[in-house]
Amino acid sequence: MRRSVYMVLFVALLAGAGGFAIWRTTAPIAVAVASIERNVEARLFGIGTIEAQISAKIGFQIAGRITSLSADQGQILESGKLIAQLEDSVQRARLQKAQVAIQQSETALAKSKALLTRAQVNYQQKQTIAERRLTLVERGSATREASDEARTQAEIAKADVLVAEAEVSVATVAQKDTAASSAIESAVLDQHKLVSPFRSRIIARLKETGSAVNAAEPVYSLVAPETIWVRAFIDEAMAGAVKPGQLAIVRLRSEPHTSVEAEVLRIDEENDRVTEERRVYVRCRKCSPEHMARNLGEQAEVEIITRIIEQGLFIPLYAIAKYNGVRGDVWSIENGRLARRTLKFAERLIDGRVLVAEPLPDGVKIAVNRDQSSFSEGHAARVAAGGEP
Repeated sequence: MRRSVYMVLFVALLAGAGGFAIWRTTAPIAVAVASIERNVEARLFGIGTIEAQISAKIGFQIAGRITSLSADQGQILESGKLIAQLEDSVQRARLQKAQVAIQQSETALAKSKALLTRAQVNYQQKQTIAERRLTLVERGSATREASDEARTQAEIAKADVLVAEAEVSVATVAQKDTAASSAIESAVLDQHKLVSPFRSRIIARLKETGSAVNAAEPVYSLVAPETIWVRAFIDEAMAGAVKPGQLAIVRLRSEPHTSVEAEVLRIDEENDRVTEERRVYVRCRKCSPEHMARNLGEQAEVEIITRIIEQGLFIPLYAIAKYNGVRGDVWSIENGRLARRTLKFAERLIDGRVLVAEPLPDGVKIAVNRDQSSFSEGHAARVAAGGEP
């Protein structure tokens, strides 16, 4: 009797297990499916750093000892602003000497011109006397010898004029030479001053007052604040959609919760052969360049909006098998049954979803369950009420 009861219970358990197995294999699986989305931004992500398109390390053209530095890092300088000075007493003395030489040359030129005037007057007088003596000889009132002597004196006076003219030319050249020497000394004196070559922001002050510097040794590091931009690196496999003028969103590492609107300005013509990345430069549209120039080299995150997808079906990467960047296999619900389908894909979003690039037949839904281990071809399926089952 007891054995019969055990047998009945055993048979009942087997029947229950079999029924459960049949139900598991025939009951529809609840499947989460992708739905159409609208106005989705296709973005590319890149990491970059703050850089300056125009930058310069400036120093004096000559060697010397710094006597003053009137600017420090962080300051905005207008073009031509005096920011440093070398000790220049010796050069000032040289310039004064050159200016005295100019005065001497001007005096010498004036003297030579006066001598030329006197020689010209003397020549005119001698020439008149010679002509008068020649007339008297023709009348018989003077001897030929007196006429010849007067003519000789006139020729000597003419030669004196030529000498005086040459001396004026020499004095003129000497004046130009002293003026040029003075200009050189003045230029060298100006080289004792350091001025901002363009409107700039000081990034670093590299020397201090009293320091001895060599020619061309950097004293300040400057950037043009309006040329600050972010140089970002974009995976070349995804960089084909980047174009100048596109909107970009920049977040600095020091201000991760602040987003700055920027614009793509330049795309390098040559990719990095080692990292296989493309360099893209973006500059803020509305922010203050002076603010952006605070810390060159700071890391920044860049998201470039390549286009707005008005309508599309997006599938997460974990729901795509054998994805090669263009095609991949997905599970679909077709006529209430699970089926494998190969689809063509387009843009990949930065959150890991990929746009389906081909139309689906009516009634076909794409499964997006994270766990698809229980899926099999032909198994009954139904669309889950909401979210993943």
